[in-house]
Amino acid sequence: MLTQDDKALLAQKGISEAQIAAQLACFEKGFPYLKLEAAASIGNGIMATDACSLDGYVRAWENYKKAGHKVTKFVPASGAASRMFKNMFEFLGGAHNEPQTDFEKKFFSQIEHFAFYNDLNEACLRNQGKDIPALLAAGEYKAVAANLLEAAGLNYGALPKGLLKFHKYEDGARTPLEEHLLEVGCGSGALVEGALYAAGADGQVNVHFTVSPEHRALFEKLVAEKADKYAAKYGVTYHVSFSEQKPSTDTVAADMDNHPFRDEKGRLVFRPGGHGALIENLNDLDADVIFVKNIDNVVPDRLKDDTVTYKQLIAGVLVTLQERAFEYLRLIDSGKYTHEQIEEMIRFVQQELYCRRSDIKNLEDADLVLYLKSKLNRPMRVCGMVKNVGEPGGGPFLAYNQDGTVSLQILESSQIDMKDPAKKAMFEKGTHFNPVDLVCAVRDYKGNKFDLTKYVDPNTGFISYKSKNGKDLKALELPGLWNGSMSDWNTVFVEVPLSTFNPVKTVNDLLREQHQ
Repeated sequence: MLTQDDKALLAQKGISEAQIAAQLACFEKGFPYLKLEAAASIGNGIMATDACSLDGYVRAWENYKKAGHKVTKFVPASGAASRMFKNMFEFLGGAHNEPQTDFEKKFFSQIEHFAFYNDLNEACLRNQGKDIPALLAAGEYKAVAANLLEAAGLNYGALPKGLLKFHKYEDGARTPLEEHLLEVGCGSGALVEGALYAAGADGQVNVHFTVSPEHRALFEKLVAEKADKYAAKYGVTYHVSFSEQKPSTDTVAADMDNHPFRDEKGRLVFRPGGHGALIENLNDLDADVIFVKNIDNVVPDRLKDDTVTYKQLIAGVLVTLQERAFEYLRLIDSGKYTHEQIEEMIRFVQQELYCRRSDIKNLEDADLVLYLKSKLNRPMRVCGMVKNVGEPGGGPFLAYNQDGTVSLQILESSQIDMKDPAKKAMFEKGTHFNPVDLVCAVRDYKGNKFDLTKYVDPNTGFISYKSKNGKDLKALELPGLWNGSMSDWNTVFVEVPLSTFNPVKTVNDLLREQHQ
């Protein structure tokens, strides 16, 4: 089936023939839906915290950092902003010349409130010889939209979100990349977010962005321009690094008969494997604890207090649970444990890590200890969960694993059988969802780094339908980064307030009060 040219391309990408065969088999057989036990909720998989426990967890995190552990913030930032401007592209390509939809009317009537307004105004003056008010007065709305989206203007339609100007300040506008470096607690003495929750005791702040190859130089340029200024202002040292999705994580496209899809020149067509590919990038980081947060979930300085507080909370929960797991693992290794201590371990795994096994009472002592060790000795993550207000995002569920255990998982709708009324209702009536607010512990009790690629559930990918040059194709998405790629981790859900979640999915989201 594979030609010599195919094999050369595979070698170039670092993809084996066995991987191609496995991917084509996925198209043949599809992916099973996950078996659900229940949607997680407060008291059933989601932990609520009061002020007293919040303070305790914040202290636990502070003590952990003081002990010299390395902390990194990981920000997926490779996606283009084209979807953010979908409505404006439609306006630009549409038959009408003046705003008609509510979206269009809002964009143009409030245009001066965007942080990029001054840049856009300059682009209009340069290219049209008129400023924005003059263009709008003359009914030249499309000229304004073109200057925003196209290469002759700001080129925002082709840039990644991380490089767009989101927020206005007295000293200029800031991009999401800068906000991630600088999530400042309002009124807190202007410490950076990194310093408040992700810096070591020595003021070292590690931030890692995953970017697309074509935009990497632009990201590096912005960091070179801004990082030293911010570092001097806040008394920290930034270590900003970048990586790209590995070519080896691309997946082969298939035609409707599940054969490899080929272009007009007969070459195999590959597609990016989706954000699940980033488990490789996460795995390459040298850190003890890693925060994961999406590029577009940032707020201006005045709203950063909550972000900082609840980042510290989920990190405090993580290191508290991790230390208990480590104690139990050392106890198992010593062989000097009592029956009561084994009972205590079972309660910890079942009640605090929410990993349950129905036949645990039938296990022989030796098998029971091996089972407990396997469940305790794996990567751990604590995920912030916000109340469901209809935003898109993965839902928190108690789901069955391949070994018959039930544990907490973040699931997307594609992983759930929506034809089953009970499952559909479970998904739709879920009280919370995950805003991609995670903190991960990636070393074992002996200090060795886990190989995160070994904790992925390969059966949680999904198939999407696309086209190329007018021909239909099937694309294979790898298990999502915070879905199937972390399926076999210990997972804990903690409720965090909605104020910590302010994504920018469309350009008009920047007009929300939270971004002004």
